[in-house]
Amino acid sequence: MNEERYAYRIRQALNHGLKDIQPAASRRLEAARHLALARQKQAAPEMVLAGAGTSSFRMSAYTPYLKQFLAVAALLLGMWISFYWHSVQYVTELQDVDSALLTDDLPPDAFLDNDFFEWLKDDSSEE
Repeated sequence: MNEERYAYRIRQALNHGLKDIQPAASRRLEAARHLALARQKQAAPEMVLAGAGTSSFRMSAYTPYLKQFLAVAALLLGMWISFYWHSVQYVTELQDVDSALLTDDLPPDAFLDNDFFEWLKDDSSEE
């Protein structure tokens, strides 16, 4: 709060002193201000890695696009890993069912019987 009050007092003092400045000096100050603002806009932001020492890592103008590309690539990689993991799980479950059916004591002709498939459907719906 004290900083705001102090800034307000400084601004009031500077505004009060504006009346005493000659017009030529006022124009020169305005030109210097515009020149400083123009130079400030041209300065490119630089990012430097902490602890890099004298070598610096400068980010180019394509940095936002690089960040977006990396985000999309990470998302796609995550989706692919998820799909792969689920497909491996599904194949493992099918493998367990097939192994259980093949190691059972049923004759191969039982697999050709339509009633057997109906029994399998009824048995799986109860779980």
